[in-house]
Amino acid sequence: MQIVADRAFTSRSTLQRIEAGDHRVGMGIYASVIHALGLLDGLGDVADWRRDEFGHALMTAELPRRARSRRPARSRSDD
Repeated sequence: MQIVADRAFTSRSTLQRIEAGDHRVGMGIYASVIHALGLLDGLGDVADWRRDEFGHALMTAELPRRARSRRPARSRSDD
């Protein structure tokens, strides 16, 4: 654990907070630890929208089922 903390330029206590799931640890520290573990190449996949099935489902659920174009408003001079 100390070797990973040294390579990530952080303390063992911060590393323990990461392992415990402490949400107050900054993303930069997470990235440093991921780099120290040799997993940095996969970090781009975390936010890849093409792999986010749940996000796609939420986005699709908000779309209207049927879209209609609005008719132009008729003016009184058209009558």
